Amino acid sequence: SPPNRNCERSPMLSLAHGLRFEQLYQHEGLIALDAAFLEWLHAGDAGLGTRLRCAREAPNALDAAAEAALLIELSPWVDDFVGELFGIGEAVRALSARHSELAPLYECKRQFVQRQAATKVKPEALVGFDADAAASTLGQWFGEPFGETAFARHVSAWQAEPAHADRVVLALHYAAWALATPEGRRRHAAGVLFKTPHKTDPLHLVPVEADTSGGYRAFTLGEAHQRHREGFALTDRGTDLVGALDQAHYCIWCHHQGKDSCSKGLKEKLKGDAATLDALPAAAQYKKSPFAVALAGCPLEERISEFHEVKAMGHAIGALALIAIDNPMMPATGHRICNDCMKACIYQKTEPVNIPESETRTLKDVLELPWGFEIYSLLTRWNPLDLRRPLPRASTGRKVLVVGLGPAGFTLAHHLMNDGHVVAGIDGLKIEPLPPELSGVDGHGRRVPFHPVRDVQDLYESLDDRVMAGFGGVAEYGITVRWNKNFLKVIRLVLERRAEFAMFGGVRFGGTLTAQDAFDLGFDHVALAAGAGRPTILDMPNGLARGVRTASDFLMALQLTGAAKADSIANMQLRLPVVVIGGGLTAVDTATESLAYYPVQVEKFLSRYETLAAEQGSDAVRARWNAEERAIADEFIAHAQAIRVERRSAATEGRPPRLAAMIAGWGGVTLAYRKRLVDSPSYTLNHEEVHKALEEGIVFAEGLSPLRIDVDELQHVQSITMTRQSRSDDGQWTDAGDVALPARTVLIAAGTNPNTVLAREDAQTFVLDGRYFRACDEQGNPVRPERSISKPKQPNVFMSRRDDGRFISFFGDLHPSYFGNVVKAMGSAKQGYPTVSRVLAALPACPAPDKTAFLDRLNGELRATVHAVNRLTPTIIEVVVKAPRAASRFRPGQFYRLQNYEMN
Repeated sequence: SPPNRNCERSPMLSLAHGLRFEQLYQHEGLIALDAAFLEWLHAGDAGLGTRLRCAREAPNALDAAAEAALLIELSPWVDDFVGELFGIGEAVRALSARHSELAPLYECKRQFVQRQAATKVKPEALVGFDADAAASTLGQWFGEPFGETAFARHVSAWQAEPAHADRVVLALHYAAWALATPEGRRRHAAGVLFKTPHKTDPLHLVPVEADTSGGYRAFTLGEAHQRHREGFALTDRGTDLVGALDQAHYCIWCHHQGKDSCSKGLKEKLKGDAATLDALPAAAQYKKSPFAVALAGCPLEERISEFHEVKAMGHAIGALALIAIDNPMMPATGHRICNDCMKACIYQKTEPVNIPESETRTLKDVLELPWGFEIYSLLTRWNPLDLRRPLPRASTGRKVLVVGLGPAGFTLAHHLMNDGHVVAGIDGLKIEPLPPELSGVDGHGRRVPFHPVRDVQDLYESLDDRVMAGFGGVAEYGITVRWNKNFLKVIRLVLERRAEFAMFGGVRFGGTLTAQDAFDLGFDHVALAAGAGRPTILDMPNGLARGVRTASDFLMALQLTGAAKADSIANMQLRLPVVVIGGGLTAVDTATESLAYYPVQVEKFLSRYETLAAEQGSDAVRARWNAEERAIADEFIAHAQAIRVERRSAATEGRPPRLAAMIAGWGGVTLAYRKRLVDSPSYTLNHEEVHKALEEGIVFAEGLSPLRIDVDELQHVQSITMTRQSRSDDGQWTDAGDVALPARTVLIAAGTNPNTVLAREDAQTFVLDGRYFRACDEQGNPVRPERSISKPKQPNVFMSRRDDGRFISFFGDLHPSYFGNVVKAMGSAKQGYPTVSRVLAALPACPAPDKTAFLDRLNGELRATVHAVNRLTPTIIEVVVKAPRAASRFRPGQFYRLQNYEMN
């Protein structure tokens, strides 16, 4: 790997308690660290230290309330100890002080704004109210510039002094004005003080405007709600500390009442005897949303209420440690990823607590401390608040192959390593190497020393020019830049730096490596976490015409080829208008990314055309094109020139360029769904994604089912004929005639099929049960897992049992209980790893293997390297690749993908 600009220096880290940095990644070092913490805690509070020791010895003896109380009491001690350990006590105290400084804001919001201003000031009292004069007067009384924090601090003080009653009255009227009037809401839109939770209407969660001029209902957002997006940089940076604490204080910390439904699910009040209740499926115990979605809460059962309470107390590291008990891979969850917790929030008739925002902000607050990455990384291996597994268990000598390094795979790998097993992960796509001084692994897979990371920003790259590193599965190539993909590097380093772990890209399970190969190599268990299968292809006339492709293919090509980068020569053509067929989150992502890609594509085309024309002359360049290519080129050039003019005008006028409006004028991007907007999976599961997409300028057309693709004389799509669907009052859908939508690109997002290709390649090992793999229990007997519920009563993750007691298991989208989203996949790993460890423990005893020798052997067989490069002719180069396992598994008719490693 080339030198990384951020890794050229090796910052010095001096740990307290006589520990060295490398010990934080060694089992013996973690034991010493834990002993130091227990001794330090006992010296500070002997009673609390004794209670912690007793709780660890018998964690299940504590009820939920007592355990929560103990962990919350311990949290401040974790902050202090970790601050002392890393020599950043001052920074930790400063972060806590920032929390404390903001506390009056939330007290004032609850006691003054919501309970007094919102109820005691009548609308007629605000007629003629001069808000500017009031703010100026209040600012003079504050003795500092008017602001929400200053307002909260001073008004709270005035309320305790009768002499300031007149000031309180003015503040009360200003707060009422800010709450109740459009002008007030606009002025304080970026703040938190003058906002009250609004009631939710399930059928109107997105403020859309309908247009029926085309013969169907097409929804957009008004111009006031539009949001400028430029290229593929991060589109949503999330909230700041003020916003996160607002959510933490809005939460009522209902773990105290045992009603933390965000974590445990919103339960039905079921009646019946124990046998009857036990016979009910897991989904029956949860209430349903208005869209019939089971409100099961967080698939990981994260301690949400507890971490909110600790966050509000100002203990950021303690709050993070509480999250890490159940969700150690938290960079992969949170803001713009999950919302199962919000759906099951105790607030069902008003807007829920934005738990993902507060979770991600808590992570960022710690990561942004000096040595913050090392603190987070340490808490995934040593967590004093985890009563059941505060540090990794001793080595078991067992070896597990994890197939697929997406959310299910990397979460499972983490838990299995913490249970004492050696883990090797493989992925079919390439995995780019990281700088060895950062990862601890060189370009040939050899272990080398690595350096501590002082500033997490040194790990981050801008998303619009970030190297697509391959690690993370769907989180890498399926999730768009609404989410900060730098978090994938954070997760990867947490795993890759551990000596018990190795990973190999470009290894296809079932081809390069079969199940039998894995067991022959010495693995004791194979865990499949290979993600979703092939996309659904719609059977309609001209369904494979030029210009038609599946949404997943488009997203993967866009991200894995780097097509949007200025220096990429990836050949991915997109023409307007674009129609996306589907109503799920993949359809939404496809619509937003095609909208963002088009201007990048045509501007890049114009730039290269002008460069070639300057060197060779435009006639010489155009002479190479046929008639169709000239037409497309002229289309791209005209659009790019128009965008260039708009950019110049925008720069002159000091405003963002109006690219979305220009693209809409050229046909735009329409998302067409067969039912109503409110019936679409994207709306019912995560309406915020629909809202954000409409902000970028896409159109959502409802009640349209694809009938056929219409092509031009060159067999390229020119429109798509849709059948209009109308819905009667009783909910029945009927056809209401056809309508043709202009389209030069049609992207189909009609769902995916379970990834069961292995059953076609090895039917004896991989047996099907309907659309999914057949499951079995720990005796190898067939069982039928509960369908589509993130919390089945029994996590039936085993697929088959060999005669020698070794198993194959399956997780994530492969599994009928857990398919659907990132956090359900991670939940499958959390729920399933104990059963994997249990069957591994039941295997016959064996001598502990040399894990280094074992992983070195895998490295020699699975890692592909360039052996020689030979120039045969001026235009032909022969590349000889050494890939022993791939070569030994070759069958006539197969072909290999030669993958380009950008880091090399």
